[in-house]
Amino acid sequence: MLRFLAAAAALLAQDPHYAGKAVLKAPAGYRDWYFAGSNVGIAYSPEPGRDEFFKNIYIQKSAADAFRRTGKFPEKTMVVMEIYKPETNASPAKRGQFQGAFVGIEVAVKDKTAVNEGWAYYKFFDEPGKPTPTAKAFGKAACWDCHEKHGAADNVFVQFYPRLRDKD
Repeated sequence: MLRFLAAAAALLAQDPHYAGKAVLKAPAGYRDWYFAGSNVGIAYSPEPGRDEFFKNIYIQKSAADAFRRTGKFPEKTMVVMEIYKPETNASPAKRGQFQGAFVGIEVAVKDKTAVNEGWAYYKFFDEPGKPTPTAKAFGKAACWDCHEKHGAADNVFVQFYPRLRDKD
């Protein structure tokens, strides 16, 4: 019975928690979630050097499983994008890049009770490396429009996440 209660508590901890209307609390323990993929240098601007960071993508395991079965994400899905600055100078490496300083996280949440569009987008840092405990949803034009237009499935850029994109 205790194992069941612990498992239920862990699943509930993976639901979005709010501090107010469309004000999300930073998700805890996301690094233990399903790792969907990573990228480096994918940018929202054609200008070079503006957004060349490493990004790791995490999603709740139950949401990933539902998407792989149905092609849609269930309500309360959270997609966490963890952002790191690229580094090149560390022994014994002679070339290449690795994840350096932590910048912060951005989170997409599918929750019609939070925003009318269904998906909301949050940024949990004021400046690189300075996390915030809560974040207010961006306006529709800031993120939703682009995700709706360019997301391969259900407002999510699954085209960049092989563990969601590839059927194996």
